[in-house]
Amino acid sequence: MLSRWSGIFQVAAVYVGTVVGAGFATGKEVVEFFTRYGFYGFIGILIAGYIFIFSGTKIMLISSRIKAASYEEFNQFLFGKKLAGVINVFFLIMLLGVTAVMISGSGAVFEEQLGISKNVGSWTTALLASLVLMLGMRGLFTVNSFVVPIMILFSLILFFSTLGTGEFLSSLTQFPEERISLKMIFSPFAYTAFNLALAQAVLVPVAYEVKDERIIKQGAILGGVFLTIILLTGHLSLMTLPDVMSYEIPSAALMKMVGGHLHWMFILVIYGEIFTSVIGNIYGLQRQISNYIKVPGIFIIAFSFIVALIIGTYGYGRLLGYLYPVFGYISLLFLILVWKSDAGKKI
Repeated sequence: MLSRWSGIFQVAAVYVGTVVGAGFATGKEVVEFFTRYGFYGFIGILIAGYIFIFSGTKIMLISSRIKAASYEEFNQFLFGKKLAGVINVFFLIMLLGVTAVMISGSGAVFEEQLGISKNVGSWTTALLASLVLMLGMRGLFTVNSFVVPIMILFSLILFFSTLGTGEFLSSLTQFPEERISLKMIFSPFAYTAFNLALAQAVLVPVAYEVKDERIIKQGAILGGVFLTIILLTGHLSLMTLPDVMSYEIPSAALMKMVGGHLHWMFILVIYGEIFTSVIGNIYGLQRQISNYIKVPGIFIIAFSFIVALIIGTYGYGRLLGYLYPVFGYISLLFLILVWKSDAGKKI
């Protein structure tokens, strides 16, 4: 029984750790897709939470049932062999681009919060992640099982800290000045589509390794619930931060304001959240590229990091603002095909 529950938690932790990256952890992504829309953002998070629970579970169950070992095989099932080649190249580029955002985000943590060079932060992240990735799937499970519980704990601490500011209720019911737009309406769908399209790089091989459908299903559902809690508490907390759009790392600024004694520990949590997503993305890249190029995995990992570091020089905030929405809308097709698939009907 213990090993079963341990397996469920490990699946959930990897799911959460893969989705929660630089934008999510620092609060920038939550602000971009939800908090800027006030009360409408709250409704959007409830929609996004349901999609994470339902679609994440379906992706893993489909993967298990068709015995897909990589996201290349999964996309061949969804899109067909001809179109899958183009889609897989696109996802490979997307993984590299988002990994660049993650690494740039880790550099922003060092620079904005610690006063250390951004380059030092980015290269430190790349080196540490390379060491973890040398352990393969075991490294993913170990790091995520450690970081994710702390991540959830601090999300709750930040949330309960803002309850005492006196601004919580007024912030919760705040409506944005802008009118309801298509971008606002599609925001939860674009956000979840983007994150799930990326997460498949890890969710597919995890489902292949675990094999037990009960563990996969319950782990994916638990992971989706955790993601909803983190999203919701993050949004409700950030709603109380004045000029929230002006911060590169709004969650850290909020923690400094309401819980200064925990600020430095929270910085470590943010870094840990970014780190789990970096190792997840590079793990997916390494599994995919190794299908085409037969070289030791460490060379693929090193090459991926060098490319990501070069892309990351454009700046975290700018990359997040441009890449994430574009990738999100394109990933909507992926999400629609997952919903339509018969292989995961009984979830």
